[in-house]
Amino acid sequence: MNHSDVIVVGAGPAGCMLAGELARAGRSVIVLDKHAAPSPLSRAFGVHARTLEVLDSRGLAEDLLSTGAHAPGLTLWNGLGLDLGVLPSEFPFLLVTPQSNVDARLEQYARESGADIRRGVTVTGLSQNADAVVVRGHAADGVEQQWTASYAAGADGVHSLVREAIGLDFPGKELLRSIMLADVRLTDPPNGLINIGAGKDCFAFVAPFGDGWFRVIAWDRSEDADEHAPVDRSRLREVLRRAVGTDYGWTDVRWSSRFSCDERQVRRYRVGRVFLAGDAAHVHSPAGGQGMNTGIQDAMNLGWKLAAVLGGADEQILDTYHDERHPVGEKVLRSSGATIRMLLLRSVIAQTVRNLVSARVLRSKHAVRAIAGMFSGVGISYPHALGEHALVGTRAVGIPLDRSTVTEQLREHGFVLIGEKDCAREDIAHRTDNGPAVLVRPDGYIAWAGRSESGQWQQVLERWTGQPCNNVNECSRIRMDGPPASYA
Repeated sequence: MNHSDVIVVGAGPAGCMLAGELARAGRSVIVLDKHAAPSPLSRAFGVHARTLEVLDSRGLAEDLLSTGAHAPGLTLWNGLGLDLGVLPSEFPFLLVTPQSNVDARLEQYARESGADIRRGVTVTGLSQNADAVVVRGHAADGVEQQWTASYAAGADGVHSLVREAIGLDFPGKELLRSIMLADVRLTDPPNGLINIGAGKDCFAFVAPFGDGWFRVIAWDRSEDADEHAPVDRSRLREVLRRAVGTDYGWTDVRWSSRFSCDERQVRRYRVGRVFLAGDAAHVHSPAGGQGMNTGIQDAMNLGWKLAAVLGGADEQILDTYHDERHPVGEKVLRSSGATIRMLLLRSVIAQTVRNLVSARVLRSKHAVRAIAGMFSGVGISYPHALGEHALVGTRAVGIPLDRSTVTEQLREHGFVLIGEKDCAREDIAHRTDNGPAVLVRPDGYIAWAGRSESGQWQQVLERWTGQPCNNVNECSRIRMDGPPASYA
């Protein structure tokens, strides 16, 4: 019972998303997590548009959408606003909901798909050879155990044991120490936007959950308490007043905590048969709320590729996980770091220049779309090879179809072939615009674009899956939700 196709260490959002994807594809997966029960902590609070698209492609978004507030934009320094309504997405907003809601939905997805989640297991070591990965650890009773798998993934957070075991450094630096956060009831709240303010040597974020409670994140330069120290709530309230000019009618606090913020990223997301995802691979400033979202999207990218290789595809496909996701993590580090540094400007002159330049930039619709696309993940695309269509590597979710939607197609199938408007085939969905035929990957990005009758899509599909294609029904809609493989 301790052998599987893949071992995932960490049952947070990235780990459960990855496990769900693998199990959905019929692969056996064991998830090991040191916590006996899901964490009640909710450090992350926002689900961005691209993550909602990803979740919707697995039927997971609808339940989450009812758990929080839909923030249509962000209010930045000096009253400037970033409108998320410009996003070319079904979800042109930030869903503000406690991370615990996301965790619960993704763990449910993993379990229902067939993943074996084992809690209360402390992993103590990991090794690999040419054929397998061996993970060692013990349950709460202290009994030593060993698990083997073809591959393993570390989704075990900032202090990742998996990362340490495969000998990867975590280069970077501490950015901010002792950031305070709390869930607070406000009687005179701001509007429905995410509000960000900065005072002298401090800043604060305020985000609505939609039920009278708000997430408050605040930092003060003079605060140097250990991240495990309790939050002085009067101090947090005072920092909020300094940063935004009011405490918004602060009345009650249901939860508070601290964390320190680093900027770090591993140089490689893959070492042999072991992969890293989420905070085990990259950590950064909380500005923009991209951490949890980036980890979930890491897992979506890795999951279907591992499943394909386990099903016979060329193992070189696994290198594309690093090739595609490492640059995304790097961009998140840069963008979130730049945002937090703009908040922390101390010079009045620098602040004035920031305000003037920001106001000018945000008057441009093109710039607003680009910035909103960056923070939301909607602007993410992957590189394509020389000679491939320019659409390869871009999101497919917005393509209009004559029946159903791309998202609905992805709920039922792995790769999806979409024909042109004038395509003669009747056994596939057709575009209703004038775009080319496209082959859509399981993660919703375009793998090929061109004329459907050329047959080139079959070659591309065979390259990604390792499965020969004889007809459109076999190849364009390979089912990814077969029964989970039994554990050895």
